[in-house]
Amino acid sequence: MEIGTRDAGAGRLVLSPVGDLDMAGTPAFDRVLDGVLDRPGLLEIVVDLGGAAFLDSTGVAALLRGAAEAVGRGATLRVTDPQPLVARVLRITAVDALLGWTDGRDDDGTAVEPGWRRLR
Repeated sequence: MEIGTRDAGAGRLVLSPVGDLDMAGTPAFDRVLDGVLDRPGLLEIVVDLGGAAFLDSTGVAALLRGAAEAVGRGATLRVTDPQPLVARVLRITAVDALLGWTDGRDDDGTAVEPGWRRLR
């Protein structure tokens, strides 16, 4: 797991994990996230999931922990640009909205009503 970090200005940081956010990759993500959370003046963490090919329950837990820690420090954490498999995990675990990602589409491209998830 590689995690790129870049300053997006005005208290915003972008984390870009590349690889799998799973049991093996999550500890590295947690270390980087903890370092980012300690930065003074932090307002928002954007986790760009475009390079994350897989997300399991440990990855979901790490994202939720990071979001809770960010809120406790007066900041926010949100995810962007998930791969289709990662987007599906975010939707079926119903954490997409909690993590600031709501595209309003199901896996087959059909619109999904807010609050409802279709499991197959």
